Amino acid sequence: MQTFLLDKIATPIGELMVVADEDHHLRALEWREFEGKLHRMFERRYRDSPVRLVPSVNPGGLSDMLQRYFAGELTAIDSLPVAAAGTEFQQQVWKALRDIPCGDVMSYGQLAARLGRPTASRAVGMANGANPICIVVPCHRVIGAGGALTGYAGGIQRKQWLLIHEGYLS
Repeated sequence: MQTFLLDKIATPIGELMVVADEDHHLRALEWREFEGKLHRMFERRYRDSPVRLVPSVNPGGLSDMLQRYFAGELTAIDSLPVAAAGTEFQQQVWKALRDIPCGDVMSYGQLAARLGRPTASRAVGMANGANPICIVVPCHRVIGAGGALTGYAGGIQRKQWLLIHEGYLS
């Protein structure tokens, strides 16, 4: 059994659950109202070594860094250590997401092309949707081909808020 540390932080757009391993690598960042989804994800991805969540305050300073991001220090989260469980393709997509600069966006097709898989925009969308570390692995920076704000698990209103906060939208 693995022990993960759980903190909950208030943000301007809802409460976030911050989940880190004992080495203080971010394992999940999820909105509080989706706690059931978080537990189901852990059950699926960590079948061989179940997860036990232990309450913690600011594990490894991660919660403070997230609060700094929400306070306007947008680069505070850029180097946070992450260790999400996923397929090799998902890992590639999630790594590419972290390369999208704050204040910029990319379409699913552009992200697929960047990965050398120009016809895989739907697969990129699926990997984006499976991302367990919202905001830090910035799936909100991916938009539809026509510029539409599409497909954010936390809700389109949050996606819009994040893109305004980061200076992409006004």
